Amino acid sequence: MAKLPSRLHHTAYVTKDMEATRHFYEDILGLPLVATWCESDELFGKMRTYCHCFFGIGDGGALAFFQFADKEDEELFVPDIPATPFVHLALNVDAEFQAEVEQRIKQHGLKANYVLEHGYCRSVYVVDPNGMTVEFTLDDPRAAAGDAARKANAHAELKRWLAGDHTSNNNFRSEEDIAA
Repeated sequence: MAKLPSRLHHTAYVTKDMEATRHFYEDILGLPLVATWCESDELFGKMRTYCHCFFGIGDGGALAFFQFADKEDEELFVPDIPATPFVHLALNVDAEFQAEVEQRIKQHGLKANYVLEHGYCRSVYVVDPNGMTVEFTLDDPRAAAGDAARKANAHAELKRWLAGDHTSNNNFRSEEDIAA
């Protein structure tokens, strides 16, 4: 098999308000604006003009957003993001960044939608100006010790789940946590 991708280059989303998006990701969350491409291309049978902004993350990858100059293009290419916590972007962070992002959210008059203790990680969730949920995940340092076993058992666990056995295999949570 060919070598796996080395990192996430970027994700791409669309926005109706690039300045609100820039303010949220750069000023509130602290992700620097690292590139802005203003372009026109013939795409899908029409000349389309757009701005493409990239906000850097630690591994050299980026979160990217498009904004279209033409409202017709915006209506065509800017879908509504479903209001569900199960459709989200998750970023791995260290304890210092997670604490800082929680503080920045509060300082800007926002509140974290919720904090979830998964056991193997702690997650802080906030919704961006586009309606997208962004998760900041801090892994429990003990979780890495089980990575090899989880990888070895991944297919078997999926098969078990698909067969109807929905028993939790999260050994980081207590029985009380699972029932809650």
